[in-house]
Formats: sequence, C-alpha cells, structure tokens
Amino acid sequence: MSAPVTVAYKVLTAEQMEQLERDGVFSGAPVDMADGYIHLSTAEQLDETVSKHFGGQENLHLAAVDLAALADSVRWEPSRGGALFPHIYGSLPLSAVIAYSELKRLPDGKIRLPVTG
Repeated sequence: MSAPVTVAYKVLTAEQMEQLERDGVFSGAPVDMADGYIHLSTAEQLDETVSKHFGGQENLHLAAVDLAALADSVRWEPSRGGALFPHIYGSLPLSAVIAYSELKRLPDGKIRLPVTG
C-alpha cells in the first residue's frame, strides 16, 4: 500500500501567481470558480493535467500545496478515467503553499517540481 499523498500541485498563470503572492490567497481560476472548487493534481497526475489543460501556454507556475494545512476543505473526487483528484472547497491561502516555481520541464520531459530550501 502506498503512502497517503500529502502534497498536491496547482498550475497557475503568471497573473494568478502574482495575485496569490500579493493577496496571500487565491480564490481560483475561471474553471475553478465555474466548478465550485480549486483543481489540484498529484505529482503523478500533473503531466497529463498540464498537457490537457495548459498545452501551448507559457509563463506558467507551479505551487506545491500542503494538503494537511487545508484539512477538511480538501476532498478527493473522481475525475479523468475515475482517478481521484484533490479539490479545495474554499480558497488557497499562501500559507498552505510550501514551495512554488516557474513550471519547467527536465531534459527527460518530466515536470520539475518546486522544492523548498
């Protein structure tokens, strides 16, 4: 049995990342607001999320979110192919973001996850 996922990722445009830094909270992208929750992806789901929903976009950022800091506002719900995805019902406070960086790919094509320290 695998360990529970404790960190998930939010893909943000440069403007959305600036808003999160400036305001200390992110209420969601237009798709999040339309769906009623903020979409997150696990590390394993991230590549498909970026390819499917952000293909061709530049200047994207990636925020690593501490799911425990959000407690009961996170729900795991089925999405693509029945896979469970983490959704935030509420806003994303900057205090729950443990690391963030520009979204970059490694030489092997994998997404480089943000690191702390």
